[in-house]
Amino acid sequence: MDFHEVRFPTSLSFGALGGPERRTEVVTLANGHEERNSPWAHSKRRYDAGLGMRSLDDMELVIAFFEARLGQKHAFRWKDWADFKSCRASRGPAFGDQELALGDGVTAVFPLVKTYRSGPSQYVRPITKPVVGTVRIGIEQDEMQESIDYEVDETTGLVTFSHPPDKAMQITAGYEFDVPVRFDTDQIYTSVASFQAGEAPNVPILEVRV
Repeated sequence: MDFHEVRFPTSLSFGALGGPERRTEVVTLANGHEERNSPWAHSKRRYDAGLGMRSLDDMELVIAFFEARLGQKHAFRWKDWADFKSCRASRGPAFGDQELALGDGVTAVFPLVKTYRSGPSQYVRPITKPVVGTVRIGIEQDEMQESIDYEVDETTGLVTFSHPPDKAMQITAGYEFDVPVRFDTDQIYTSVASFQAGEAPNVPILEVRV
C-alpha cells in the first residue's frame, strides 16, 4: 500500500463528522428469528472532512492535501478527536493504560492494541499508527525507557524490546494514535458561493487496513 506518513490538518479533522462502521449480515428465518454474522473482524471508520472547513483558506488547504495524495491513491494519517488515546479523553496516556501481552521469555516484538470493554464483551483494536513521542511502555509496575529498553516503530505500531520480557510478566502501554485513512473519492466539488452561504463540500474519508 502507498502510505504517506503525514497527518491531515488537525484543525480541520476537529470539526469532522464520523466514527466506526461494522458490516453485519442479517438473515430473517421463516419463523421470524434472525441469524446475524459479521465478516469483518475489525471495524472501519468513516469521516466527512468537509464539515471541518470554516474558511476559503481551509478549502485551499484541503485541496492541496488532496492533490498531494493523488486523490485515493495514497493513504495518510488522521486524528480522530473522539478517540485518539489509550486512556479516557480527560487524561494523559500512562504506561499502564493498555495490556499488550504476557511475556514468554522468547518473544521480543509486540503490537500495540487498544481494548474496548462493555460488560462481559470486549474488542481488541490493532494500533498501527502511534504518534511519535507519545508511546510509554511498562512491564509489571515499572515504566521502561525508550531507546534503552525498547524501540517503537511509529509506522507499524510494533514495540521491540532489547531483551524479551520474562515469562508471565505483564506488558502494558500508553500512547496517542492516528487512524490510517484515504480519501474515499477522486473528486472534490467546491463552490465558493455555496461555501459562503454555509454549505460544506463533501470530503469523504475512509479507514484502510495496514
